[in-house]
Amino acid sequence: MRLNELERRLEKVAGFSSPSARLEQYQTPAPLAARLLFHAALNGDIGGRRVCDLGCGTGILSIGAALLGAREVVGVDADETVLSTARENADRAGVKVTFLPAKIGEPETLPSIGPCDTVVMNPPFGAQNVHADRPFIDAALTTAPRIYGIFNAGSRRFVESYLGGRGVIEEVVGGFLPIRRTFSFHTRDVREIAVEILVIRKIIQ
Repeated sequence: MRLNELERRLEKVAGFSSPSARLEQYQTPAPLAARLLFHAALNGDIGGRRVCDLGCGTGILSIGAALLGAREVVGVDADETVLSTARENADRAGVKVTFLPAKIGEPETLPSIGPCDTVVMNPPFGAQNVHADRPFIDAALTTAPRIYGIFNAGSRRFVESYLGGRGVIEEVVGGFLPIRRTFSFHTRDVREIAVEILVIRKIIQ
């Protein structure tokens, strides 16, 4: 599948009907999702792999991984209402994804996921809850040896420090995340935030 075809199919994925500011529920735009997934696929980390989408929301990264030939895809999110939308999106896309209701950071979550080959994720940036991305980084390192995550531009130094020898950032791919007016504290119709796709390799001790 070509990049433009993947992007076109991901444009059809429905977003959040009642997004939560506390959970930082922003839909990952199709161009950014497609770019992350296509890059991972070119690196051999999607096709035939067991892929986990941490904080999957309405499933755009999960569905894209399935479209690119992942052997199995598991999407995890704490919001069961959102997972209902994700299941509908997967059905419409004609792909099979296992969606699990679980909170990232809870001790029982990781055993329910099991080991994976690759993690894809767009974790909360911590705008509403400081350090909200840390449990996602920890969970990703426990779950898979390869991680593709979307972070605020300029986060590389923090992530490298937080990895603390557990992993290494192998690549940084720039991009933009358009935030549409969603919550009462938003003052613009659309605000483009510079982001980075960080490609992390887990260091096996």
